[in-house]
Amino acid sequence: MDVRARGPRAARSLAGAPWPVAAASWLPHAALALALGSELLLFAPPPAHHCRPDPALLPPRLRALRGPALLRASLPRLPPPARGWSPCLLLRYPGAGPAPNRTGPCTRGWHFAPPAAGLLHTPVTQWNLVCGDQWKVPVEQMSYLLGWLLGFVTLGSACDRFGRRAILVVSLVLATVLGIGVTLAINYPMLLSLRLLYGAALAGAFLSLYVARLEIFDPDHRLPFSMVANLFSSTGTILLPGLAAICKDWRFLQGLVTLSLGLLLFFSGFPSLFPESPPWLVATQQPGRAREILESLGRASPEDSTSEDTALVAELDGLSERKALPRYHSIFEVFNTQLIWRNLLILAFTTLLGNGILYNFTQNLDPYLPRFYLPCLLLPGLEAAASLLLILMAQRCGRRASLLLWTILTSLAALLLLSLGQYLPTWTVLFLSGLGLLASQAMAVLSIFFASEILPTTIRGAGLGLTMAAGFLGQVATPIMSISNNHGFFLHHMVFASFAVLSMLCILLLPESRGRNLPESLEDAEGPGSSPLSLRHPQDHHLPLLLSSQKRTSYGCRQYSCPVVPSQRTGGQRHPPTWDHPMESHATQDPTRA
Repeated sequence: MDVRARGPRAARSLAGAPWPVAAASWLPHAALALALGSELLLFAPPPAHHCRPDPALLPPRLRALRGPALLRASLPRLPPPARGWSPCLLLRYPGAGPAPNRTGPCTRGWHFAPPAAGLLHTPVTQWNLVCGDQWKVPVEQMSYLLGWLLGFVTLGSACDRFGRRAILVVSLVLATVLGIGVTLAINYPMLLSLRLLYGAALAGAFLSLYVARLEIFDPDHRLPFSMVANLFSSTGTILLPGLAAICKDWRFLQGLVTLSLGLLLFFSGFPSLFPESPPWLVATQQPGRAREILESLGRASPEDSTSEDTALVAELDGLSERKALPRYHSIFEVFNTQLIWRNLLILAFTTLLGNGILYNFTQNLDPYLPRFYLPCLLLPGLEAAASLLLILMAQRCGRRASLLLWTILTSLAALLLLSLGQYLPTWTVLFLSGLGLLASQAMAVLSIFFASEILPTTIRGAGLGLTMAAGFLGQVATPIMSISNNHGFFLHHMVFASFAVLSMLCILLLPESRGRNLPESLEDAEGPGSSPLSLRHPQDHHLPLLLSSQKRTSYGCRQYSCPVVPSQRTGGQRHPPTWDHPMESHATQDPTRA
C-alpha cells in the first residue's frame, strides 16, 4: 500500500486528542476575543461632547465669566426637540457687540462627558476624533476589519504550506509585537497602520487554532468542541466591560490584551499542548513527523499503547521508509474541481450574509437599548446561545438541515421587519430583531464549521480563510453605514433580505457532513459523499476498516469509498453492490457490513 492509500487511515487513527490539548485549544479564544472586541470600546463614541469655551472670542466684558454663565455665552443651544449644547460650534460676536450674530468651529478642543460604562480615555478623546474628524473612526474600524480579512486570506494559505502550529506561533509573535506598538502609538496615522497589521496577525492565530482543533478530533466530537471554543470567545467579549472599568485608559486595556497574547505565546512553546495537525502531516506526505506527534501524545509508548496504536506506528514507519518529499497544494486547484468550489462559494456567501445582516437587526434594537450593552453583552450572549443550540440541533439533525432552518428564520425576520416594521408593535419589533440576531449568528457560525468539514485537508486552511474573510467583509457594512450617517439603510436591508431568500435555495445543493471523516485530498472531497444526491449513510465512516482488505479498482475515488467492482466474483457468485454507490439500492448490502 502506498502513501496515498494508507495515509488517510493513519490520519484518521491519529484523530482523538487528550483533554489537555482540547482545553489548550479553547482558552486562546478568550484572549483573541478580547483583542477583537476591544475595538468596540477603544472607538466607542462619547455620550456627549461640546466645544471648550474660548474667552478670547468673547467681548471684554464677558471674559470674566465662569461656569454655566461662560457656557451660555460661548455655546449655541441645539434646536428643539434636541436638548443640550451644540457639539461642534462656538458663538461669534461682531467686534465688541453685546450679542452673537454667527457661529464658528471649535478653537480649544472639546469637553467630553464621562461614559456611564467603559473607558474614560480613548483614542477618540485623545485625538479629538469628533465633528470634522469623526469620519476617522469608521475608517479605523474598516481598516481593522480589513486587516482580519487580509490575515485570513494570506495566513490561511500559509497554514497549508507551513503547518498549523508554525502559523500559530508566528501569528502570536507578530500580534504581541504589534500590540505593544499599538499601545505606544503617538498619533492617529500610526495607530491606523498598526491596527491593520495587528488584525491580520490575530486572524492567523484564530484560523490556525480553528483548523488544528478540527483535525485532531473524531467526527463525533468535532462540532461540540468547536462550539465550546465559541463559548470561550463569547466569555472573553463579555468580560471586556469589566476590564475597561478596571483599566480606565485605552492604553492600559490594550496592554492587558497584549499581555494575554504574550502568555499564549509562552504556552504555545509546548508541543504537547499545541501539536501540529497529524492529518495535515500525513496528507502532505510527512508520516515521520506524524509519528513524532503520536509519541508526544503518549500513544506510541509500548506500555500504554493498544493494538490499534501499535499497528498505526508500524504503518507510519512503513510510510516513512519511502523518503518522499512533502507535497503541498494551492487554493487555485479548487477551480479545477466541480463540487468543491461550488460548496465553498455557497458557504462563503452564507457567512457573508450572516455577518452582514446583523446591522439590520441591531439598528432596530438601538433605540431601545443603551449603545454600550448591545455590542458588548447582547451580541456575545446571543452567539453563546446559538452555539449551544447548534450542539443540540446540528449534531442530531445534520449540518445542512440546521443551516437551512436558521437561514429560513433569518430571512423571515428580515422580510417581516422590512415590509411591516413601521406597523408592528414595539414588542414584536424587538422579538423579531432578537430572533434575527440569534438566527443570523447561528447561520454564520455553522457556515464556517460546515465549510471546514467539507474542505479537503490539503487546502483547508486557505479555503476556510476565504470563508472567514467573507464574514468579515459582511461586517464592514457597519462602519460604511456609519460614514454615510445611516443613509441607504432601507436599501441595505432590502439587499440582504433578498440574499437571505436566495441562500435558502443554494443550501439545498450542499452535501451532508455529519458523522463523516474529513476529506484528505481534492479527490476525496469530489467523491460520491460530496454530492447531495448521494445515498451514502452518514454513519458509514466505520465501514472502511472492515473493507480495507478488499481489492479496489480505479473508480476515480479513494480506497475507503470505492464500490466493489461488479465483475469480481467469489465462488462463482457476483458481489452485491456496495454501500456508497449512488445508483444502487440499499436493499442489497455488502455482507461484510453486518
